[in-house]
Amino acid sequence: MKGEAGRMQHSDKPKQEGHLWGSMRRTAFILGSGLLLLVAFWNSVTWHLQRFWGASGYFWQAQWERLLSTFEGKEWALYIIGAAQVPVLLFWAFNGLLLVVDTTGKPNFISRYRIQVGKNEPVDAEKLRQSVRTVLFNQCVISLPMLVFLYPILKLWGDPCRRELPTFHWFLLELAIFTLIEEVLFYYSHRLLHHPAFYKKIHKKHHEWTAPIGVISLYAHPIEHVVSNMLPVMVGPIIMGSHLSSITVWFSLALIITTISHCGYHLPFLPSPEFHDYHHLKFNQCYGVLGVLDHLHGTDTVFKQTKAYERHILLLGFTPLSESIPDALKKME
Repeated sequence: MKGEAGRMQHSDKPKQEGHLWGSMRRTAFILGSGLLLLVAFWNSVTWHLQRFWGASGYFWQAQWERLLSTFEGKEWALYIIGAAQVPVLLFWAFNGLLLVVDTTGKPNFISRYRIQVGKNEPVDAEKLRQSVRTVLFNQCVISLPMLVFLYPILKLWGDPCRRELPTFHWFLLELAIFTLIEEVLFYYSHRLLHHPAFYKKIHKKHHEWTAPIGVISLYAHPIEHVVSNMLPVMVGPIIMGSHLSSITVWFSLALIITTISHCGYHLPFLPSPEFHDYHHLKFNQCYGVLGVLDHLHGTDTVFKQTKAYERHILLLGFTPLSESIPDALKKME
């Protein structure tokens, strides 16, 4: 019997190896085909965008050279405008619109997209004033000096105000690298701030808002603002030796996206804020920006079992996802 069992196991082994090899070949074929399609799609998209960029490239280059002539000998002032003032103005313009909805509940066509229904209707005025003061302090007393200090560091790698603008493909590559660096640095610094040794004294301030609003994206303890808000965004341009134009766009995008993540409204045609909104609600899930590291570390497993995860999509219609994918009704006791 043992001999027969041994022969059966021996005969089954090639079958198992053949099945494994077949699975590997199918997987390689699927991934390879997908990669080819992605490359073809990417080349098509970038070709069309490159044509637009190239057609308008002379225009932007001319405008940039005009700015350089205006600020000749005072490039540091041009840098401050691009790296600090433009992103901050966009931040407050966007948040100003959101604050109207937060404080009045109007217009209804925006407030109906609220994620945590019944929260901040309207927002607590005193709590909001305190938060705005903290945000202004962080921007003026912490962010601005850090950006001033960033200028000589960038000049070590190359002048951020150099005459030639980056090419479109280089600009896209930079944005991709900035995003990946931010994901890594933000995820691990954020998880560290949730450690008991740091949470109560530092990070708890940000989590006073269990139902966040846009402006509190920068409402944080000064240490957190440096470590988790500023550095993950600044490291990318330092590594890449980026042009001021790339820095301006990146800093502006970072502020707009973090505002959307905290805004509390799942608005049509904008990135879903469900992921980070759930973090504010539950505290111990969804630490990252993209969700890649949360998936790898399993810090989104509970989130994936919720209705919020089902709603974590780009809304392409005008029906609020809280209506099309409502929360399950609680059982009557």
